[in-house]
Amino acid sequence: MLPVLPGVGTFGLICGVAMVGSGMSPAAAMALSLAAYAGTAQLAALQLLGAGAPLAVIFLAALVLNLRFALYSLSMAPHFRAATTPRKWLYAYLLSDNGYAHFVARYASHPDAPGKAGYYLGACAMIWSVWQGSTALGVALGAGVPPAWRLEFTVTLTFFALGISVIRDKAMAVAAATAAVTAVLAVGLPYRLGLLAAAGAGIAAGVVADRWTR
Repeated sequence: MLPVLPGVGTFGLICGVAMVGSGMSPAAAMALSLAAYAGTAQLAALQLLGAGAPLAVIFLAALVLNLRFALYSLSMAPHFRAATTPRKWLYAYLLSDNGYAHFVARYASHPDAPGKAGYYLGACAMIWSVWQGSTALGVALGAGVPPAWRLEFTVTLTFFALGISVIRDKAMAVAAATAAVTAVLAVGLPYRLGLLAAAGAGIAAGVVADRWTR
């Protein structure tokens, strides 16, 4: 897990700084990090909270952004079918992109290999610890930065960097461009609903572009 931890720590640090920079108290920022444990959704929630969006809109945005974890869980379910319900809740809470990727890489081709629970918990516990620790550091640093620095803009920069990093083919480029244009055109919608409109338009355009390419 060591190669991925610097990236996890950097993202957590940015998230911690952004939460405090957006006006959250350090205690509330850490409570959100511990309860949600979903960096992208946390950053989206910050923007929506700042716009005064209703909780229903915030929950819907977080759900859309985190739907991939439902797919992760479905593919992992056969490996943990015999686990107790409390254990399954623990596995679900600790699930992360990197933890899932490492687990699948190890056990997809050898589903009967032993040590699944230990490997999964060990990998995800490392990611969780680094994430929470770096978030706490970001919260501490952000609390000491003057409000005039406008650190909440780091949220926008972070999303931009994440978006650019995942564009690997024409369909993804079309999806990103469509979402960007839609977000600009829908910027006047109340409660930041332009975010959901941009996500829907981007997904639809990406699917069409992928089928057209094939």
